Amino acid sequence: MFVCKRIFSVLLVTLLGTSPLLAQSPPSVIGHYAAITTWSDPLEALGTLNADESVTLSATVTDTIAEINFEDGEQVERGRLLIRLEDAEEQAQLRAAQALNDERRNALGRATQLQQRNLAPRADVEDTQARLRQSQADAQALEARLSNYRLHAPFSGRVGFRNVSVGALVTPGMALVTLDKLDVMKLDFTVPEVFLGRLSTGLKLSATTAAFPEEIFSGEISSIGTRIDPITRSVSVRAEMVNPGLRLRPGMLMEVVVQQRVRDTLVLPEAAIEPSGNRHFVMLIERPDDVPRLERREVMIGERRSGDVEILEGISAGDLIVIHGLQLARDGQEVRLLGIADEETGIRSLLEADR
Repeated sequence: MFVCKRIFSVLLVTLLGTSPLLAQSPPSVIGHYAAITTWSDPLEALGTLNADESVTLSATVTDTIAEINFEDGEQVERGRLLIRLEDAEEQAQLRAAQALNDERRNALGRATQLQQRNLAPRADVEDTQARLRQSQADAQALEARLSNYRLHAPFSGRVGFRNVSVGALVTPGMALVTLDKLDVMKLDFTVPEVFLGRLSTGLKLSATTAAFPEEIFSGEISSIGTRIDPITRSVSVRAEMVNPGLRLRPGMLMEVVVQQRVRDTLVLPEAAIEPSGNRHFVMLIERPDDVPRLERREVMIGERRSGDVEILEGISAGDLIVIHGLQLARDGQEVRLLGIADEETGIRSLLEADR
């Protein structure tokens, strides 16, 4: 009986030692190549859009509207006549002044000929010249007054709503039409003064608005305010951004992200980092084409951003790092490499392919 129990025990140990179910298999991991990426520290703010050029055209004289040459929201070119006020009386006065100019010019010509023949004193010529200059000045003054009866577009842009009609009486200062240059927009925002040293003209930024939530608009800082607000302790910043399709409008609220301290640095997904107190570690995969084996490596991290972390020291570009399966991974352990995750191949697809 004792011999039979001993033989049974030996057979049981042999079977358990060779069972594939109970034999320990290497853990499965997914790797990711450390790569150099353009990185920046984002500075967030809220800003308001303004047109690159904006003006409200108004009358400087009192008269009635004779002509309107634009439609609501129309794109107009610089110099285009938008509104003409009734100027028949001023036109008549200008024609009279021009006729007087012609008369005095002819008189000056006759006086000059007589003076050259010593048949008229030189004083008559000088008096005629003075009267001609006076009439010319009167005509120029009338022409300047006539320009007040015509409103031209000072720059190319888009007009607003037409709120006046032909025949309406206008007075000085009365707003007649708005004009905005929308191909380039100005974005004004404020940031705390502690970030002043990180700001400079030319810094890139991105902005989003609730009107177009799926689109990101790009721009750059064009100027920085010269004063700090003593109440809010913030500095005003102005950026310029291209307005594709003229969709952005003055007055829009935008969420701004300034890309400060732009640099090229080593970046890894946050899932690759193993924190231990104040220290941080990664699992480096050695010999991925032969028998993959892990090496625990301490790294120094920098800034974090939306699932990624900046690596300052510890690894190099091109190192293969574990980003999935760290729970069972140990230093010096052999592993089974399921694949390498990148922009085209995600962790989920690699796990599903291994099922």
